[in-house]
This record gives sequence, C-alpha cells and structure tokens, in this order.
Amino acid sequence: MKAKNREQSLSDSRELDGSYDPLTDSTEDDFELSTVCHRPEGLDKLQEQTKFTKKELQVLYRGFKNECPSGVVNEETFKLIYSQFFPQGDSSMYAHFLFEAFDTNKNGSVSFEDFVMGLSIILRGSINDRLNWAFNLYDLNKDGCITKEEMLDIMKSIYDMMGKYTYPTMQEDAPREHVENFFQKMDRNNDGVVTIEEFIESCQKDENIMQSMQLFDNVI
Repeated sequence: MKAKNREQSLSDSRELDGSYDPLTDSTEDDFELSTVCHRPEGLDKLQEQTKFTKKELQVLYRGFKNECPSGVVNEETFKLIYSQFFPQGDSSMYAHFLFEAFDTNKNGSVSFEDFVMGLSIILRGSINDRLNWAFNLYDLNKDGCITKEEMLDIMKSIYDMMGKYTYPTMQEDAPREHVENFFQKMDRNNDGVVTIEEFIESCQKDENIMQSMQLFDNVI
C-alpha cells in the first residue's frame, strides 16, 4: 500500500509539471522521492480548488519546483526569493507578513497547495475574496480586527521594501500619516480598530482601491 501511495504521489507531481512518463524506471522514481519532502495534490483536485487551468497550474508548479525542489518553502527561503524582486530596498519584514498569510496551516512552511490557493484568491478571486485575504494579511495577530500598530508595521515594511530610491524625499513620519488617513476612512465607529466589515465596506467605496484590485485580473 505504501509503495502504491508513493507511485501515486510521484504521478501527481509529474502530471503537474508536465513531465509524467509511465515508462520512467523505478530507480529514478526512488531517487526523486528521496529528495522531496512534500508532494502536491493531483492536478484535477487543484483545478477544482482554484481558479487556474491545468496548463496554468503546470507552469506555476514548474516555477515553484525550480525554486523549492523539496516541495515546500520555509520563511528564510521565501524572503530570499522575494528580495530578488525588490533589490532597491529591504523586503524582509513585508515578506515575513506575506509568508504568514500564505502559511495557512501555521506549520512554518508553504507548500505548493498553500501558494497556489493564495495566488488564486489574489489573482482570480472575487472582490470580496481578495479583500478578505488582504484583511487577513494586515490583521497580524489574527484576532479579527486591525489596530493602528498592526497597520503601522505593515506600512513601514512597505516603505522599507520600496527603498529610499523610490521615495527619496519621504519624511520619517510618512507611514504614520498613511495609517492615520487609513483609520480616518475606515474606523467608522471610532473605536480604534478596523473590523472586517468596516474594511470591506470602506474599500468597496474607494474607487482607487477597486481599480487596483482589477489590475490583477489578467496577470497570468
């Protein structure tokens, strides 16, 4: 039974990256399995659970497996990969928050399933799905509301990531001003925190936020 599960696992993985070959000999199968910590769900199952096509999932898996041959990515590797996109700044703190949002099982690692589920929401989800995902990112301690301190941590991490070359004349208190404006718009009952309901309602009334959400529609 164990051997059968191993074969199915390898078959699912090869189906994902488009390299499945029923004639592959067993020696290579054993070697490949020994270097991998995690095998993803089958292609059909992932297609049901996300809004990606089979072809898109295969492309995404090839890229993921290329960066993370073990099948999972830990936080340090995630930060390293993310830093390549923002060489002009320090993206480590924002990458930490992003990793926490993708690590839905809270086990310190992100599998291909975790990654593709989050990406599906960000790129193909409904406006409500995307706003819920964004709220979860900003709600750092996951207690169901965003405080000024949490939003300030996020804002500082974004300014650090973009770097001084992007904002050469930025004042030290710019992140705090951004947070004050955010709360002025969103904290409807002035209780010092923003709930999911306040967040979604405010975002849906903001044309700029709605337009930025639609930018992701045809990314892949």
